[in-house]
Amino acid sequence: QVQLVESGGGLLQTVGSLRLSCAASGRAVSGRAFSNYVMAWFRQAPVKEREFVAALWWRDASTYYAGSQKGRFTISRDNVKSTMYLQMNSLKPEDTAIYYCAAKPAYGSNRSAGSYDIWGQGTQVTVSS
Repeated sequence: QVQLVESGGGLLQTVGSLRLSCAASGRAVSGRAFSNYVMAWFRQAPVKEREFVAALWWRDASTYYAGSQKGRFTISRDNVKSTMYLQMNSLKPEDTAIYYCAAKPAYGSNRSAGSYDIWGQGTQVTVSS
């Protein structure tokens, strides 16, 4: 019912900036129920577990951040384009990972990957020192 496609990843040097996009599509996206969805960004580095980055409640764009990224990363959405963004500034080599967007109805934990049942394919971000 909802499909997610990420874009915007790439290779860059430390302290650079990058903006990721996650486009949502499908019949459910145009319906009223989607306003009660939470969309989120997660990331997974090699040999590490998938970790929460940021989330946004589609209804009013309320945001939630992992403590380590707050201040450097900004999550936002364009309601008309049904697209979520992650603006990443002052990037560090430790931010290197595959970044995934995810979506779920607005119940349950917003920070747990297991709560999300809709995932994009991921986009690689590599930050060199």
